[in-house]
Amino acid sequence: MAVAELSAMRSKDPGTQVGACIVNRNKRIIGIGYNGFPVGCSDDELPWAREGEFLETKYPYVCHAEMNAITNAANKPDLDGATMYVSLYPCNECAKLIVQVGVKEVVYLSDKYAHDGKFIAARRIFEMAGVKTRQLVPHRTRIELRLEE
Repeated sequence: MAVAELSAMRSKDPGTQVGACIVNRNKRIIGIGYNGFPVGCSDDELPWAREGEFLETKYPYVCHAEMNAITNAANKPDLDGATMYVSLYPCNECAKLIVQVGVKEVVYLSDKYAHDGKFIAARRIFEMAGVKTRQLVPHRTRIELRLEE
């Protein structure tokens, strides 16, 4: 989860920074991602707004951390049976993608949108597809990483 959280810090989204980390059956990291715009699309030219006209918000443009972690995965066959660690419970669109690639467990940190229809649908998708989900209750709430002496 710490790798997912570290990855989230790369996101330019001023509202919600989300990170994801996928580990294979041997607990080796095979993919990481964070929420952001597609490759080649400028963070400065597309909107980060959460409200307003649909095309003037981030929603039609942003790629979620889960999608990026899956597409960044080094070895696609390793996704089958993998575990995804994600800082925010996945939406329905990400749940579909997670199921389709064969991820078998999703470990999440926050579930702040649990009552939103997109996340209720995601729960239904995971349950029907047999993907285990669980919330991580961290033993530590802080990890310090120093890059200077």
